[in-house]
Amino acid sequence: MFQPSQDNVRGFFVEARRKRLDALPLTPLETIAADWIEGHPEYAGDLADAEAARQARYGDESGRENPFLHLSMHLSISEQVQIDQPAGIRAAFLRLAGKLGSQHAAQHEVMECLGRMLWDAQQGHRPPDGESYVACVRRRAG
Repeated sequence: MFQPSQDNVRGFFVEARRKRLDALPLTPLETIAADWIEGHPEYAGDLADAEAARQARYGDESGRENPFLHLSMHLSISEQVQIDQPAGIRAAFLRLAGKLGSQHAAQHEVMECLGRMLWDAQQGHRPPDGESYVACVRRRAG
């Protein structure tokens, strides 16, 4: 399994933004990332400089959301929906997006479920529970 470092992740998003702005060819994954970056113009400053991005610190003391974590979650959810893994996530997501009238808003709702699943797995020292994750999204979809 590929486990990128923090620097790799931040560099990936900075580069995807740069390539989109410069109208350079993007890989399929960079295209998805660049689309989410465009959906979050408030992160432009965080993504403008690779070295600054590597040095930036986020957390409770900063009072700022980590844009790289947020964008990574968008990217993860997009991939999960695309391949329907865990099983049922695509249908649950599409139902939620229909209810909310926005795939972006639905992704933010799904992030809550994804974050909860990961937190529970870490706290319980067990693998992530895909079934509970999909069930959470289904509940939000009504």
